[in-house]
Amino acid sequence: MTSHDLRTQLESLTTEAFRPELAGIDRLPTLDIARLMNGEDGAVPAAVAARLPQIAAAVDAVAERMARGGRLVYAGAGTAGRLGVLDASECPPTFNTDPEQVVGLIAGGPEAMVTSVEGAEDSPELARRDLDALKLTPDDTVVGISASGRTPYAVGAVEHARALGALTIGLACNEHSALAAAAEHGIEVVVGPELLTGSTRLKAGTAQKLVLNMLSTITMIRLGKTYGNLMVDVRASNDKLRARSRRIVSLATGAGEEEIEQALTESGGEVKNAILAILAGVDGPTAARLLRQSDGHLRAALARADG
Repeated sequence: MTSHDLRTQLESLTTEAFRPELAGIDRLPTLDIARLMNGEDGAVPAAVAARLPQIAAAVDAVAERMARGGRLVYAGAGTAGRLGVLDASECPPTFNTDPEQVVGLIAGGPEAMVTSVEGAEDSPELARRDLDALKLTPDDTVVGISASGRTPYAVGAVEHARALGALTIGLACNEHSALAAAAEHGIEVVVGPELLTGSTRLKAGTAQKLVLNMLSTITMIRLGKTYGNLMVDVRASNDKLRARSRRIVSLATGAGEEEIEQALTESGGEVKNAILAILAGVDGPTAARLLRQSDGHLRAALARADG
């Protein structure tokens, strides 16, 4: 593609549109600029809301595969890639997932998290190579993320994953995008032109973050990683999380501190096991067995214990 062709393509994208009414923004008082930005950001949740049916359908498809042992893989460049890596990196401490269960791929590799890697986003071949290193299976899901919906790395990742039989999701911020068209599940959250022309780390980035929050969080709820709205699979890796673990057990059971400490000790610090031990009146090993038989779903394990 020539530079002229690329320029023409970019000019046709909503996310790249120029807003002449904001041409004097640099002359405004700081508070006025802040008000403008805040007003722009306020439109993002409504744009996400318009795509909730597509998001829900994608979540159910992801959860079905992850329940069979599949992985969730994000692939993007620049801001989109960083947001995918961020969401993936937060799943182990929040939901006690294996670090290889939710994976974030960014064009150019880890170095691209903090510096721009020249040309990486323009390479579908690089996306194929990064995915091949993961040895994808049909139980895996690949989510291509691109504000423009045309980024070759993201589109290439989705096309390659789909050819290998994996589930594919395309998350973009323009309608009729190549990325959504390439994916089994297309999610196009149209937030409109940015405050700064083409700066898609703004509204588009916020929209992508909101959707990724939903994809991972609701999938984990479907997989039994929560009990109600409590993070019962949280990994207590520091003092704050250890305190949170005790609070979660308390909220779920109403038990006293001594009983909570005993249950957590018997369960090796596993919050879900401790809750089951207290509510079902069983010891740590029995709680672990009941949870294994219930595929980690606490409500199902409680029902099994009562039965």
